[in-house]
Amino acid sequence: MEKIPTRKQIESLNVYVPGKPIEEVKREFGLEKIIKLASNENPFGFSALAKETMLREMLQTNSYPEGTAPLLTEKLAHYLHVPQDSLIVGNGSDELIRLLTRRYIRPGDEVIMADVTFPRYKTNVQIEGGKSVHIPLIDGVHDLTGMLAAITEQTRMIFVCNPNNPTGTIVGKKALAAFIEKVPSHILLIVDEAYYEYVTDEDYLETLPLLLSHPNLIVLRTFSKIYGLAALRIGYGVMHPSIVKELMKVKEPFNTNRLAQSAAIASLDDSQFVEDCKQKNAEGRRYLEEEVAKLGFSIYPSQGNFVMILLDRPGDEVFASLLKQGIIVRSGGLLGYPQTIRVSIGTPEENQAFIEAFKEALVSEDEG
Repeated sequence: MEKIPTRKQIESLNVYVPGKPIEEVKREFGLEKIIKLASNENPFGFSALAKETMLREMLQTNSYPEGTAPLLTEKLAHYLHVPQDSLIVGNGSDELIRLLTRRYIRPGDEVIMADVTFPRYKTNVQIEGGKSVHIPLIDGVHDLTGMLAAITEQTRMIFVCNPNNPTGTIVGKKALAAFIEKVPSHILLIVDEAYYEYVTDEDYLETLPLLLSHPNLIVLRTFSKIYGLAALRIGYGVMHPSIVKELMKVKEPFNTNRLAQSAAIASLDDSQFVEDCKQKNAEGRRYLEEEVAKLGFSIYPSQGNFVMILLDRPGDEVFASLLKQGIIVRSGGLLGYPQTIRVSIGTPEENQAFIEAFKEALVSEDEG
């Protein structure tokens, strides 16, 4: 077949590689029990209230959902103490990133982001013909000074992932507040807070109160992580109402389904579930930090539901050894840090199983 011409900016685009599915690893290695710690999912499931409302909503699956998710935005507005017209719901916060670049990025526009951070920022900028400007992390943390220095006349947008994926680190409260003040008002500043609910460090900035005085500030959050609704694909953005109106122009008409909307509404009523998950995650994070330190390795100070372990060998090798033992993690080779692995925090039993398998992987690699 003769090659069909494609858009130039897409030719060098890499396909996103998700964490290996449990089913695939079972088939590949003939294993019955698999522990997946690769995709930063909530190992404790989701709220029982969400399950109840989804079962009821299933009876309505023959009807299209409301395209603007009015009941959910009303609930979120009350929950977050923000105006309802400052909210937009997306098919995961991933879609909101795509809508922002679709509406605002023109060929040649520059977008500043960390190196390394969530890769979908770069992908969506590239699709629209924009240029990603990457500012290296300093000890796993955003270099805000470097990001400010990178602003040019072509800068259209800045992404700050806080906590950052894949390092789990946060930007200090004062540093981020000062950064927000210094970013010119004509540049969109997107703070991605997908892991917001897991943060326990008091040196974390509450961004929502700043929205009123900074119309260029956008805050993204999701129900995929602590709420455990990853499969339903639902997230939201809080921003100036004028930006919401612009994004509505490029949004698909029925971008979030009935089950997702209803489950998200119910999840907001179950604060105890969220608090329990936060506490269990913090305990698991401490356990992994302590056990990894005993083995002589360090971890970036994470505030998410995952840790990034700094190794003295290729992460791909440790990943492969763990995989053979039925433990799925993420190799740093895919994330921009070749000598690391990123490990999602699981249940206590899963965390212990990972540590034992990690020890075995280190021995195997040393002997090999």
